[in-house]
Amino acid sequence: MTKNVTSVDTPAGQARITWFPGKQARLVLAVSNGAGGGIEARDLQALAAELPARGVTVALVEQPWRVAGKKVAPAPKTLDTGWRALWPTLAEPGLPVIAGGRSAGARVACRTAQELGAHAVLALSFPLHPPGKPEKSRADELLGAGVPTLVVQGGNDPFGKPAEFPDDDSYELVEVPYGDHGFAVPKRAEIGQEEALEVITDAVSEWTGRLG
Repeated sequence: MTKNVTSVDTPAGQARITWFPGKQARLVLAVSNGAGGGIEARDLQALAAELPARGVTVALVEQPWRVAGKKVAPAPKTLDTGWRALWPTLAEPGLPVIAGGRSAGARVACRTAQELGAHAVLALSFPLHPPGKPEKSRADELLGAGVPTLVVQGGNDPFGKPAEFPDDDSYELVEVPYGDHGFAVPKRAEIGQEEALEVITDAVSEWTGRLG
């Protein structure tokens, strides 16, 4: 994969963007890491490998806490601050920018989408609620994104299974069968790990194709 790296100073510290330029790109898909991992996540790497050939530049964003080597993400307000400061760099190619992220990064994308003028939102493993606490719903963040939104959710995600999501036409939802919060599938599953990743890349490719 062809890539290049940009460092960006933000009020929350230095962030990093790893760019995977698209062929005759028409969109930028900017996706940030979750609260427990970095851009090496299997879904983010799969998107970076597949989408550039389909006209989408992928920008994998490492939030400042991750670049600094910390193991625990800061408060949501700090995550939002870092993301806002990154946005002008993400918009530099002059293309519509899809705000995205996995887990905590998906929440950031939803919370800031309208304010930043995002073209759409991609929410990977949206943490609808803390595990075992469905009463602490974060559905309002998802429903408040205000732009076309695609949720890609593992069928066995303890942070919210697909059936738990509200019935609302403000977003689309694609299920990755058997997938957990990191889209890992058990060996006993009827689909393999590569097939699970193909569900993700195919869904995102089809959706971005409809966005323009």
